[in-house]
Amino acid sequence: MPSRSSSSSSSSGEEERKPDKEDKGERQEEAKEAKMPDKEEDKDQEDKKAEEKDAEDEKKAEVEAKSVEGDPGKKAEAEDGAKEESGRDKKKKKRRSRSRERKSKRRRRHSGSSGSSRSKSRSRSRDRRRSKRDRREEDRKRRHAEAEEKRQKEEAEKKRREQETLTTRTGGAYIPPAKLRAMQEAITDKSSAQFQRLAWEALKKSINGLINKVNTPNIAVIVRELFAENIVRGRGLLCQSVSQAQTASPTFTHVYAALAAIINTKFPNVGELLLKRLVLNFKRGFRRNDKTRCMSSTRFIAHLVNQQVAHEVLALEILTLLLESPTDDSVEVAIGFLKECGQKLGEVSPRGIHAIFERLRHVLHESLLDKRTQYMIEVMFQVRKDGFKDNPSVPEELDLVEDDDQFTHMLTLDDVKAQDGEEILNVFRHDPEYEDNEEKYKAIKKELLEQSDGDSSGDDKSGSGSDSDSDSEEEEEDEEKALAAPILDQTETNLIALRRTIYLTIQSSLDYEEAVHKLLKMNLKPGHETELCHMIIGEIIRHSSTR
Repeated sequence: MPSRSSSSSSSSGEEERKPDKEDKGERQEEAKEAKMPDKEEDKDQEDKKAEEKDAEDEKKAEVEAKSVEGDPGKKAEAEDGAKEESGRDKKKKKRRSRSRERKSKRRRRHSGSSGSSRSKSRSRSRDRRRSKRDRREEDRKRRHAEAEEKRQKEEAEKKRREQETLTTRTGGAYIPPAKLRAMQEAITDKSSAQFQRLAWEALKKSINGLINKVNTPNIAVIVRELFAENIVRGRGLLCQSVSQAQTASPTFTHVYAALAAIINTKFPNVGELLLKRLVLNFKRGFRRNDKTRCMSSTRFIAHLVNQQVAHEVLALEILTLLLESPTDDSVEVAIGFLKECGQKLGEVSPRGIHAIFERLRHVLHESLLDKRTQYMIEVMFQVRKDGFKDNPSVPEELDLVEDDDQFTHMLTLDDVKAQDGEEILNVFRHDPEYEDNEEKYKAIKKELLEQSDGDSSGDDKSGSGSDSDSDSEEEEEDEEKALAAPILDQTETNLIALRRTIYLTIQSSLDYEEAVHKLLKMNLKPGHETELCHMIIGEIIRHSSTR
C-alpha cells in the first residue's frame, strides 16, 4: 500500500502538470496569433507594390497620350489602354478596400487578444506566486520538522551517553571533575545506583592519582591520603592500580612494596589480595612463557618478602619451580628474583638459599645454557660472596614498619586458585548498605588519622625540644628508675625464649663454624652463659644418641 506522503506527492505532481499543459496550449495560441499578423503584413506589402506599379503605369499612359494626340491609330490604342486602366482602377479600389478591412480586423483581433493574454498572464503569474509561496511554506515546515527531529535525536543521544556513563562496567567516557561534582550534588539519594556509581568513579580516580604520585620522600603523606579514601570498598582498585604502576615502573618496586607493607599493617586483607594477584600473575606468565610478566611479578613478590608481607616459603617455591627444568629465560628470572630477596632469605632461611645456590652450581656445571646465562650465574655467586651489598633487602629510608606490627601471609603456589584474585572487586557493584558501610569506615579513618597525627606531632615535639627540657626529662627518668621497684620474672619466659633461639640457631647452621659465628653475635645477658653451655651439651648428646 502506498503511504500518505507518496499519495500527496503524486497528487501535487498531477496538479503541477495540469498548469503546465494549460501553459503549453496558451503558448501555442499565442504563437498562432503571432504568425497571423505576419501573413497580413505580407499581403499589405503586396498591395503597396501593386499600387506603385499602377502609379508607374499611369505616368506611362500620360506620356503616351501626349505623344498620340495627333495620330488616330494611336488614339484608338489609347482608348483601349484607358479601358484597361479603368479596370485596373477598379481592381485597385477593391484591393484597398480589402486591405482596410484586414487592418480593421487585425486591430480588433489584436485589441481582443492582448486583453485576454494580459488577463491570462496575470492569472498565470498569480498561480505561480501562489505555488511558490506554497512551496516555500512546505520547505519551511519540512526544515522545521527536520531541525526538531535532529534536536530530539541529539537530546536522546546525550541522555543515552549519560546513562551509559552511570551504568557501564568500565565507567564510560571521561567526566571532568567539575561536572562530576555537579552530577553528585544533583543526586540527593545516596543509596541510589547513580550516586554510588559517581562515588566509585571519584574513588577510582583518587586512588590512581595517589599511586602515581607516590615516592620515597612523600610515602608517609600518600599513605595518610589513601587512608582518607575508602580503601576497604576500593581494595580491588588499589591492588590493580599498584600492580599496573609497578609493571610500568619496575625501578620503583621497592617503593610500592613499602606502601603495601604499611597498608598491610592496618588492612591485612588488602595485602593478602595483592599477594594473591601477584602469584596468579606469575603463574599465568610461567604457563604462557611470558618472561616480562614473570620478571615484574617475581620482583614485586621478592620485595614483599623483604618487607615480611609474604613468607619466605613462597620465595623458595618460586625459585625451585624456575630451576626445576632450567632454560635461559627461567634461570634469568630466578637470578633476578634471587638478587632482590637473597639477603633476606640468607637471614631467615640459610639452608634454603644454600640449596638454591647448589642447584645453580649444578646447572652451571652442566653447561647446557647460553654463555650469557652462565655468566649471569657466575655473577650471582660473586654477589652472594659480597653479601648482597648492592642489593639490600630493605633500604633504610623505606624501613617504616616494625617487625611486631607486620602481618606475614603464609601462602604457597598451590594455595592460590584462579578465583582467589577476586577480579569482580575491580568493577562497580551496587551496595544496599552503602551509607552504613561509609559510616563504619569514617570511624576507622578517624582512628587511623588521629593515630598518625599523634605520632607525627610526638616526633616533632621530641625533635624541637631544648637541651634544658631533655635534661629535666633525664632527671625525671632517673628518679622514676630509682623509685621503681625491680620487676622479677617468675615465669621464665625469657629463659624459654633464649633456649628456643639457641636451638633454632644451631639447627639452621650448615656447619660448626656458622653456628659459632651466629652464637657469638647473640647478646647474652649476664647469667645466661651457663644456659648456652647446657644447650650445646644437650645437642651433642642428642646427635650422638641418634647416630
